[in-house]
Amino acid sequence: MPSIYDLKPAFQNLLRPLVRRLAAAGATANQVTILAALLSIFVGMLIWRDPGAPFILLFVPAVLFIRMALNAVDGMLAREHAMQSKAGAILNEVGDVVSDAALYLPLALISGVDPLLVCTAVVLALIGEMTGVLGRTIGASRRYDGPMGKSDRALWFGLLCLLLGLGLETGAWTNWFLAAVNLLAAWTIVNRARGALREAGA
Repeated sequence: MPSIYDLKPAFQNLLRPLVRRLAAAGATANQVTILAALLSIFVGMLIWRDPGAPFILLFVPAVLFIRMALNAVDGMLAREHAMQSKAGAILNEVGDVVSDAALYLPLALISGVDPLLVCTAVVLALIGEMTGVLGRTIGASRRYDGPMGKSDRALWFGLLCLLLGLGLETGAWTNWFLAAVNLLAAWTIVNRARGALREAGA
């Protein structure tokens, strides 16, 4: 199933010169992973303190793009500069779901947004990432099937925050938007489970 994740190789090529400089400066993959999580937590706290503030919501798409870049950078540092570790693998997976929860859950406090739909989106994101990781336990690879992977969620939630930050009033469209996110997230869970089973020959 198509996903923004399919663009990752081209994105990595753009970031490779930066990754080399970071490695030369002594930066580690785990430091970058932690930085990405802290950035998400910080912005989530800003939203929590002032839900619906336009200047904060307009900042979210940029933060999500930076976070995607940091996620790519930490993986490249680990793979291409001999920084892979078991602790790093755990930190990477846990950091992603913590970052999603910290950044997206406060959106439930915005007036006119259905908090149940936001919470459901976060829960489905967690299950989707867990399903992707579980592929390894049955002899398959870590699954990144779409259509609502981590990068896709960033695009959708970034668009939502952009529209709200530009002054578009919440309403029925907001909840239909989130319902679509949840439907695609559920579809992603099924795709990842099927992909893992197919790859493992089950």
